[in-house]
Amino acid sequence: MVAYRKHRKPFPWHIIVFLAPALIVYVIVMVIPLLDSLSLSLFTEDPENARETIFTGLSNYRYLFTDYYYSPIFWSALKHNVLFFIIHMVVQNPIGLLLAAILCKGGKIRTFFRTVLFIPTILSFVLVGFVWKLILSPVWGVSKTILNLFSLGGLFQPWLGLEESALITCSLISVWQYIGTPMILFYTALIAIPDELLEAARVDGANPWLIFWKIKFPLIIPTVGLVTMMTFVGNFNAFDLIYTMQGALAGPNFSTDIMGTLFYRTFFGQQQQMPNQTLGATIATMQFVIILIGVVVYMIWQKRTTVYEY
Repeated sequence: MVAYRKHRKPFPWHIIVFLAPALIVYVIVMVIPLLDSLSLSLFTEDPENARETIFTGLSNYRYLFTDYYYSPIFWSALKHNVLFFIIHMVVQNPIGLLLAAILCKGGKIRTFFRTVLFIPTILSFVLVGFVWKLILSPVWGVSKTILNLFSLGGLFQPWLGLEESALITCSLISVWQYIGTPMILFYTALIAIPDELLEAARVDGANPWLIFWKIKFPLIIPTVGLVTMMTFVGNFNAFDLIYTMQGALAGPNFSTDIMGTLFYRTFFGQQQQMPNQTLGATIATMQFVIILIGVVVYMIWQKRTTVYEY
């Protein structure tokens, strides 16, 4: 009788070799700063030596939520961030879905329009903010001239200079810049639907409206969830466009202040406000917690969502 020796598969060291460089960079750039921020939020500056910190536990969080100065600013920034997210959800994603549906029927020129609509997404936020400030300027902007061409000059306002309209204006500019992302994701999901399903629906007498809402939309529900999650994470990490257009003070009168600008102003200081690194780390940690809650909710929803195979 010949005994065969069972050979164990060798450990795939080549996988470690290929993953190691990216993993090391990710740990250095992302994980270590995140852990450092989380730990820094548990310390406060030593009143006797500003260069030293002392462990105070959750006192920074209690201070952020109850202080007569910081508490209203924090809750106001959070409210503005929620509104910023809602505007993107209500305006950006539905329009992105509409554009994707139109591009699916675009024929030979759809590649051109797909490129044109996606170009703002790859532009620098500094360029976008500067150009839109010029366009909307009441002194030398062209927006009033354009409105006058359509006999709508009476609607012109210095939108970036009014408290009640500044945040909405910045949100819509952000929508204009990043609408290409949901459009491309929705477009990719829509063109992946087999033509056999759509043809069968047409044979059964379904009109285009019914085909979209009864066949196409249920099949792209996972993509809708992904776009929603990306919008949530991106909006609660937002900073650059608001900072470019309205500065660190997020004017006028903090009406465009969101979590990102509040963190920057607190951590690095601004004008008469002295920097407070430990409190800034506390605000950054709150951003992380909010985003983490959103990601967990998305993962739970994703597991419970029915995914149609086709």
